[in-house]
Amino acid sequence: MKFIELSSGSSVKGELIRAYKSEKTMSDNSETKYNYILGAVHGDEVEGAHLAQQLFQWLRETNEVDLPVIVVPVVNIDGYKLKTRVNGNGVDLNRNLPSAQWTPEAREAKYFPGVAPLSEPENKYLVSLFEKYPPRFILSFHSWYPVINYNGACKELAEFLSSFNKYPIEADFLTHPTPGSLGEYGPQTLNAPVLTFECPVLSETVTLEKIWKENEEGFKKLFTTKIIETFKA
Repeated sequence: MKFIELSSGSSVKGELIRAYKSEKTMSDNSETKYNYILGAVHGDEVEGAHLAQQLFQWLRETNEVDLPVIVVPVVNIDGYKLKTRVNGNGVDLNRNLPSAQWTPEAREAKYFPGVAPLSEPENKYLVSLFEKYPPRFILSFHSWYPVINYNGACKELAEFLSSFNKYPIEADFLTHPTPGSLGEYGPQTLNAPVLTFECPVLSETVTLEKIWKENEEGFKKLFTTKIIETFKA
């Protein structure tokens, strides 16, 4: 699958945020909506970032996929380089989007949502991509504990992936509210469902290679079968 690099965004510290779009596919036209893959929204979640990058690498190597796809392998490039959850302004990018639930309050410093919704350049760039290339479905990789969180009409995709990796699925984290998150913003504003894919955290028995291996088949089947094309978003 061939990709072209789009115009880059810029982080707080002036680092480039790179994004890639699949070259014209059979389904591309003026009404095209895109399947997004996002990694490293939280810079210290290396497990999720690795999974996003491995999936992107496979997509570039395979000839089995003919879907409109946009990939942002590392959204929070400053945090990724500094190994911090937050961006260069100390903002949690997954609390900074302009959802109806956005609030300036934060339960802990690591959830600081910024001085206003969409105050951060990383999210401004992401929203500019959404506006130019409307999303049909958004897959955002994180790491916390193994769980597939779905927001909007993509439960069947969560169930499909769970059938391979046996991760539990959840519609809402009732004990862990996420105001200003992509999971809220996507369905509310973009009419695009969001899968927040939480990987297990590294340990003595959990490696990056193991995380990819236990998810490789599911993601390859997700992109090569008809389910991602035909589910009702």
